[in-house]
Amino acid sequence: MPWILTPFVFVMSSLFVLLNTSLWSALIIVVALFKLCVPWQPWRRVTTQIANRLMWCWCACQAFYFRLINGGQWRLQGGEQLTPQQSYLMIANHRSWSDIVVICSLFYRRMPMTKFFMKQQLLYIPFMGLACWALDMPFMRRYSRETLIRKPHLRGRDLQTTRKSCAKFKGVPTTVVNFVEGTRATPDKLKRSSYRHLLAPKSAGIAYTLAAMGEQFSAIVDVTLLYPRGQSKLFLAMLAGRLNRVTVVAKTLPVDAQVIGDYFNDKPFKRDFQLWLSDRWQQKDQQMDDFYHSESKSD
Repeated sequence: MPWILTPFVFVMSSLFVLLNTSLWSALIIVVALFKLCVPWQPWRRVTTQIANRLMWCWCACQAFYFRLINGGQWRLQGGEQLTPQQSYLMIANHRSWSDIVVICSLFYRRMPMTKFFMKQQLLYIPFMGLACWALDMPFMRRYSRETLIRKPHLRGRDLQTTRKSCAKFKGVPTTVVNFVEGTRATPDKLKRSSYRHLLAPKSAGIAYTLAAMGEQFSAIVDVTLLYPRGQSKLFLAMLAGRLNRVTVVAKTLPVDAQVIGDYFNDKPFKRDFQLWLSDRWQQKDQQMDDFYHSESKSD
């Protein structure tokens, strides 16, 4: 795409995201109102399925548009055995807002509708925040160390949110997505990281999710998002049609005794779980290193 068209594409993409998100979010909110009005469990299951289907439509529209303007070179490696009839826990690295669009675009036909752990502040975004609430997505509020020292009663609040959210997912095929690093891996943050391409993973959230829903998950899907090296402002590049190469590698891992246990009271299990997650992140970091090395050779 010629560079002269970039500003025009950016404006059109911004309008598309606004209109597409507003439309499907408004429909989801209407379904949520019906869900609230009739406190009957079978009815709530039906309305939840309708809301999930509407989000599927949002994903389909986003996938078609962004893969079209970005050249369609968004590739998924692995994940052939995934199915929409089973539930999964997806763990992934986190670079940008574009991660959500990429994951939804590449997985929406292969897995149940994704539920993201989201920051509390996103609840107040018009349309989208209410729609995510209607879809039972868990909103997490992060507290600084200083706040927890002053208000110790806030410790464990996120875990209570996780427990309530996981209870809503039981009985409905769901993909729970957790960006394990807890924040985006920006260049400044990576300078302080012990990994080359990743931030240190946070284990408590996924350990609790596995404890609460482990028997429901068919597998853990370890996803590695690989963007062109050196490309910054990924979301803006995607809107401008300049995110022309994205590779996503999916690897399925078993849900077994190695990852299900009492993380908060069983110290040996906690230590082993942290080692398991750290090993996964080291492998992911090496995988990214190999990918960028081969990419630089091909260029």
